[in-house]
Amino acid sequence: MGVGTGARGRLGDAAAAFTSNARNPNLRRAQLAFLGAWTAEWAFTVALGIVAYRDGGATAVGLVGLLRMVPSAICAPLLSPIADRGRRERVLVLVSTLRGVATAAAAVVAAVAGPAAIVYALAVLSTIAATLFRPAHSALLPSLCRTGHELASANVVRGLLDSAATLVGPLLAAVLLRFTNVAVVFAVAAAASLWAAALLLRLRYDAPPRPAAPKPHLGREAVEGLRAVARHRGVALILGLAAAQSLTRGALTVLSVVVAIELLGTGESGVGTLMTAVGVGAVLGSLGASLLVGTRRLGAWFAAGVALWGLPVAMIGVFPYPAAALALLAFVGVGNALIDVSGFTLLGRMAPDEVLARVFGLLESLVAVFIGLGAVAASLLVELYGTRTALVALGLVCPVLAVASWGRLRQLDRSLGVQDLEVGLLQRVPMLRTLPLPAVEQLARGLEPLAVPAGELVFSQGDVGDRYYVVEAGGADVVGDGVVVATLGPGEGFGEIALLRRTRRTASVRARTDLRLQSLRSERFLPVVTGYTPSAREAGVVVDMMLDRYSPRDPYGPASDAP
Repeated sequence: MGVGTGARGRLGDAAAAFTSNARNPNLRRAQLAFLGAWTAEWAFTVALGIVAYRDGGATAVGLVGLLRMVPSAICAPLLSPIADRGRRERVLVLVSTLRGVATAAAAVVAAVAGPAAIVYALAVLSTIAATLFRPAHSALLPSLCRTGHELASANVVRGLLDSAATLVGPLLAAVLLRFTNVAVVFAVAAAASLWAAALLLRLRYDAPPRPAAPKPHLGREAVEGLRAVARHRGVALILGLAAAQSLTRGALTVLSVVVAIELLGTGESGVGTLMTAVGVGAVLGSLGASLLVGTRRLGAWFAAGVALWGLPVAMIGVFPYPAAALALLAFVGVGNALIDVSGFTLLGRMAPDEVLARVFGLLESLVAVFIGLGAVAASLLVELYGTRTALVALGLVCPVLAVASWGRLRQLDRSLGVQDLEVGLLQRVPMLRTLPLPAVEQLARGLEPLAVPAGELVFSQGDVGDRYYVVEAGGADVVGDGVVVATLGPGEGFGEIALLRRTRRTASVRARTDLRLQSLRSERFLPVVTGYTPSAREAGVVVDMMLDRYSPRDPYGPASDAP
């Protein structure tokens, strides 16, 4: 019975992951915009690979891959701070429009048989915009969510849509290449990007509070993002493994062309077919990954996803047959799905919201660099040692690193389990329940535990207020003018009146039993609660209600049950 109940619970969580996104109009529009943007990216990548291969063979494919990625790697961390200063959907609209225009221009050049160099230049421009899309979108999703479970659900859905794009983009390119030409593929990719921009224009939500930057300085802000990564070893580990996965991904952009045309003999349309196999596996993997919603083993699943990005590639070198290649590349898609759900959820939970877009921008920079390096490495290894050796050598990188990182990833899982408990405690407080997930986690990172023995005072009436408290365990009495006016238990907070009204404590709080508290300093509590409109409104209502309920007899009288 326990196993069946657990399975039903997992299936219920998986179903809830999809229905929660469908019911939330902002999440729905943001997710569909991602589908359009990434369908455009995959179709564009296939078409560009064909153009480059016609122009100069496998070497040209590798060099064009590097040419696309180097400018993107430089621009992503420098421009991503823009998404940390303002509303992130506006950045997404801008880059989607820019991608659409650049890709449409490439379609025109290809249609008139213009110089390949112009197509490459437009590809660079489009890719710069593409590398800014995912950081801003990844940083936007937590602001549309209320809990870690909802964020994991959003990443499950986005992972499925990413997988669908991995399937639909190359498949669409393969069909169009069979019956039309690369110009039509570019045109369809442009339309998908512009559709994404139109969807994002309709987002309506309250952004979490962020400190205002007095004077924009993109370089300095980009460095702050790097420092945030350096301070958090867990974030750095996820980024490092993502870089390794990107190396294999870049190699696959070259190897898929060479394997299809030279090793398997399936022709140009076979390139799209191979990448479609990745998409099929990614869709199936995303459906399976939906069962991971609510799990506390995201680090372990991330390691599995990284390993699956490389091991099947190596095995194609051992079993170079069309059916085997298609089946093995489907497992690469499964690995991609696992990385999407676990990796982006881990980063979204660990990195502070105020630098979140910069962290994701650094991720995209690393992805761009290592995709380019992987493309060049694959082309060189193919030229020097042959296709099968290149497949084995590059395919073993990710599995080896995943095994080496296993212990640290499991440690991340344990630390996030503790953070979930703290977030859950804060969200039991009505005033804090309205906050979006990034804001609650910002508060959770500032919590300081405090133990108070039974009979001892937490603070006295008339004291200067400098902290807010939440009861984790035990009970407390609120005492005004020597009279117990209220009792507090687990999940209840107190101390906000003195902070919000900038006055002294209106009552004393004494431990009824041994009391375990979590406290927040004023400088951590006030900017979050007062900087987000719904929580500030709720706090004002709560304070007014308490002040009306208890009429003080002196300046420090019993004004509330939450002094």
